[in-house]
Amino acid sequence: MGNTFGHLFRITTFGESHGGAVGVVIDGCPPRLKLDITDIQAELDRRRPGQSKITTPRKETDTCDILSGVFEGRTLGTPIMIMVRNQDTRPQDYSDMAVKYRPSHADATYDAKYGIRNWQGGGRSSARETIGRVAAGAIAKQILKQYAGVEIIGYVKRIQDIEGVIDPNSVTLEQVESNIVRCPDGNCAETMIERIEQVRDQGDSIGGVVECVARNIPLGLGSPVFDKLEADLAKGVMSLPASKGFEIGSGFAGTLLTGSQHNDEFYIDSVGGVRTATNRSGGIQGGISNGENIIIRVAFKPTATIRKEQRTVTQEGEETLLSAKGRHDPCVLPRAVPMVEAMVALVLCDHLLRHHGQCGTLKPEE
Repeated sequence: MGNTFGHLFRITTFGESHGGAVGVVIDGCPPRLKLDITDIQAELDRRRPGQSKITTPRKETDTCDILSGVFEGRTLGTPIMIMVRNQDTRPQDYSDMAVKYRPSHADATYDAKYGIRNWQGGGRSSARETIGRVAAGAIAKQILKQYAGVEIIGYVKRIQDIEGVIDPNSVTLEQVESNIVRCPDGNCAETMIERIEQVRDQGDSIGGVVECVARNIPLGLGSPVFDKLEADLAKGVMSLPASKGFEIGSGFAGTLLTGSQHNDEFYIDSVGGVRTATNRSGGIQGGISNGENIIIRVAFKPTATIRKEQRTVTQEGEETLLSAKGRHDPCVLPRAVPMVEAMVALVLCDHLLRHHGQCGTLKPEE
């Protein structure tokens, strides 16, 4: 009921923010895949709380346990279960939110739909649910790399009105991880950090944009008409907490151009392949990957839970005020980067398996 994502490479996440554990069950992973748990842990470390002065101070190691589906470092082709125990829980910080709805959070809508909710840290609506996605995305990345050489790199493009200048075709992971805000534009990153600290000290929050590039993409991924590749990418990243907008290629800026200005003209490269001189399509045409880099952008709203006092209502329908306690990110963008990468990897991995299931035989590179 909304907790499963994917077709052939399918994941189901479980757990609540302040419950015993969170995690994921992955079904459809090919057998005999060399699986390095350190790669999974590295992705979880990029997502975990308490990693810098501009993230939530909640202290969690987010150490993952693989409980099934892997034997002697290789996948079995059976369901893979990954679990992360919650350790630094403080449910008492959320006692006010048991009866008071946080503005722009999921409290009121969860109550309206289910008639019950776990109010400790937001339960399933918390970004802590994304641990399962990131763990599964790490496996999807390994499949994409081993079978097709695909590389996925996300980074913070903009914080509020501060925008970095980054070339998605050449950006490296080392550049992204060179600072705590994960913006490869070093000069811009310092300004972003200062803005986040300023807003945090005011008890407020801000949002921004994560850009993500997928390189070395095989031709033919995507299943028109309802499972176009960009449609599934949009669904994947828009299912992330706090996401509010999606663009691919030229995005909304493309609406300002004419057809002759926007079209990506074709040419034949040195090895006889069909290429495009520009990439305003963002690597996808007609819902199918064309072999160019896939470039997407995701807009994230300011974190809903803030310390500033705001007007709200109670479960009983009484108007009141709320100044939220607890530990929260003043800006979700730095930790959202591995989440976006994970969802992109999950979509591409699923479509890679679907494409080869319909149109060819999947063979790993030697």
